[in-house]
Amino acid sequence: MLTLLFAGIALALAANASDGATAEAPGLVRAEGSADAMGTAFSVVAYGTDRARLQSAVAEALDEARRLDEMLSNYRAESELSEVNRFAAERPVHVSPEFFRLLSDCVNYSRASEGTFDITVGPLMKVWGFYKGTGHMPHRAEVRGALDHVGYRNIILDSQAGTVRFARNGVELDPGGIGKGYAVDRMAELLKQDGVTAALVSGGGSSIYAIGAPPNESGWKIAIKDPRDPAKSAAQVTLRDQSLSTSGSYEKFFWAEGRIWSHIMDPRTGYPSEGTLSVSLITPRTIDSEAWAKPYYILGRDWTAKHKPRDFRVFYCEDKPANPCAWIQ
Repeated sequence: MLTLLFAGIALALAANASDGATAEAPGLVRAEGSADAMGTAFSVVAYGTDRARLQSAVAEALDEARRLDEMLSNYRAESELSEVNRFAAERPVHVSPEFFRLLSDCVNYSRASEGTFDITVGPLMKVWGFYKGTGHMPHRAEVRGALDHVGYRNIILDSQAGTVRFARNGVELDPGGIGKGYAVDRMAELLKQDGVTAALVSGGGSSIYAIGAPPNESGWKIAIKDPRDPAKSAAQVTLRDQSLSTSGSYEKFFWAEGRIWSHIMDPRTGYPSEGTLSVSLITPRTIDSEAWAKPYYILGRDWTAKHKPRDFRVFYCEDKPANPCAWIQ
């Protein structure tokens, strides 16, 4: 039985696409590969019968992650996103149709989540030290100042002109809540187009998509970490043509004033969300599982149970001894 520990997927799959094909069963080969993009590692493991074709498909999927890095990375000064961050407060910036569609989706996620998903959260992540760091306690004045530049309503989209503009100075896009999910979906789509029927695509180990099933299995078996003891698993799921994303307070945090402050920021208050330990979502698309993980984390179990679509499965862990991790029905 093939079981992968959820938060360790990227490490478990890392290999070079050029030499990652190995025999798994008579007539079947396995190819693996990884690529660094958007400040994280994207990985693919795939099975097929044609070694050369399979390796080519994996390489193409990894190239797609690199292409999207050039569009979405806020670590690249020349990326499309970075160009928008530099100039959109001064003038409308013409962007590619793909980037415009993604920004439109982000605005829709923000509206539907009562502002808890917000791609303009960048200034808050910086003031809290979570951008390229592990975090630190800011002064209240710093938080208030950052909040002045946060809010999805500051994004002005012109569909006819294909431009984006910011309503005020200091607004900054941060793709951290959606970029990996979008990239994983695109990579999976290319694998399918290349005829791959069994593969697992991972974005940083926290957002994945499963195509078909590995040899002799009904699906890809994934262990979800226990947020109270990440060395253990809280649940195991079997994925087939589905995505899984997790947001947890144990992923990135720091101690200050006798408590833990996590990287999961509530854009409405300017402070890390409290009361939840982790949320895992199983959805048809990875962009949805990643985009909704943090709003469900922030808004709580009751809100999530009331508003989640029927085809979303949510595994919820609250920060309450009397409420262990459980699936939301």
